[in-house]
Amino acid sequence: SFNHFRALQESLNQNFMLIVTHREVQREYNLNFSGSSTIQEVKRNVYDLTSIPVRHQLWEGWPPSATDDSMTLAVSGLTFPCHRLTVGRRSSPVQTREQSEEQCTDVHMVSDSDGDDFEDATEFGVDDGEMFGVASSALRKSPMMPENAENEGDALLQFTAEFSSRYGDYHPVYFIGSLEAAFQEAFYGKARDRKLLAIYLHHDESVLTNVFCSQMLCAESIVSYLSQNFITWAWDMTKEANRARFLTMCTRHFGSVVAQTIRTQKTDQFPLFLIIMGKRSSNEVLNVIQCNTTVDELMMRLIAAMEIFSAQQQEDIKDEDEREARENVKREQDEAYRISLEADRAKREAQEREMAEQFRLEQIRKEQEEEREAIRLSLEQSLPPEPKEESTESVSKLRIRTPSGEFFERRFLASSKLQVVFDFVASKGYPWEEYKLLGTFPRRDVTQLDPNKSLLEVKLYPQETLFLEAKE
Repeated sequence: SFNHFRALQESLNQNFMLIVTHREVQREYNLNFSGSSTIQEVKRNVYDLTSIPVRHQLWEGWPPSATDDSMTLAVSGLTFPCHRLTVGRRSSPVQTREQSEEQCTDVHMVSDSDGDDFEDATEFGVDDGEMFGVASSALRKSPMMPENAENEGDALLQFTAEFSSRYGDYHPVYFIGSLEAAFQEAFYGKARDRKLLAIYLHHDESVLTNVFCSQMLCAESIVSYLSQNFITWAWDMTKEANRARFLTMCTRHFGSVVAQTIRTQKTDQFPLFLIIMGKRSSNEVLNVIQCNTTVDELMMRLIAAMEIFSAQQQEDIKDEDEREARENVKREQDEAYRISLEADRAKREAQEREMAEQFRLEQIRKEQEEEREAIRLSLEQSLPPEPKEESTESVSKLRIRTPSGEFFERRFLASSKLQVVFDFVASKGYPWEEYKLLGTFPRRDVTQLDPNKSLLEVKLYPQETLFLEAKE
């Protein structure tokens, strides 16, 4: 129908996002394809990215309806707009065309179109030697290491994946990162955590490589011993650019003599194993082990290197422990000194605060005294003059006893107000807010009387003895 045709036309123009996980290296690729692209084009693209030839690709995740590599993505049944797939390398590098086709139908690896024959032209017609695992570069489409990797970590990722693909997953754990980072990991931790560094130098064109990798490097005893005592780093010397790059590293880190030793090794003397020990001033190459050896001999040479390393390590641990003990003592002394300084400072600050408080209170006391003195003087100056004894007016003579037992006397006009007596007593330093003035016969508190009444009215005439008493 027309609608079906239009829907098909639209799906051919749509873009599919394929998220492809490369199983061995756990790397994900996000690839965009138009609906009109074929499954074959996707697989070729993945070959460019992963170096796994289309014929060796083992896929998971294609829909059941994707039965033929010439199909377009639009009709293959992919989930739109995004579909997840996983690709890996088929485990056996040598298979006949029949086995290959048989596997295709089982695991949905439909890759038998004519277009990819050129990738695998050398795969068929293999001779018996090749069948029994003798090195044949013709079988290896993927190099161990990319020729111009931007960083050493990426190169080591591919190396590990390719090594697993060829020799199985049981192999030494290769450090992923630069040579400097491997030094850091092996040599620069605490003395008791340090390890030796083993550098494995691979070469694909040596006739001994396959035997060395499968028989020695993957032997259980070797893998176990390396993992416990060594950081293992690897490099592939097959490609000239990579070889030159390693020789430059070698000169920089180990000196020209070691670099020259490696430079003069013939292809069939590879693979090589370098055993490196970290020293304070420089890194020392303890041993260069060639591949024409046995598992026992390889193990003996690793153990011999470990003995040299252990002796050095014990010295380093002793030095480090002594240094840490000295640093601890110094730290404790510094801390005790800091606490002492802190205590002195706190004491000094407390004294300064106390002095400041005393000064403040003294200032207040002075101000209060000055204020009292000013009031006393003011009262003293405002008192009416004392009447003479021979005065014609009525005069009252008052005798006042202070709390300390002293007496003072004064004459007042009998017509004067009681307030004048209070002011007189205050002018002598006994303000009426703080002191009571008590009469004797009868006993009474004169300060409670009306200050505006005259002395005559309050019966303080013609004479009276009064007592000053502090108010409570």
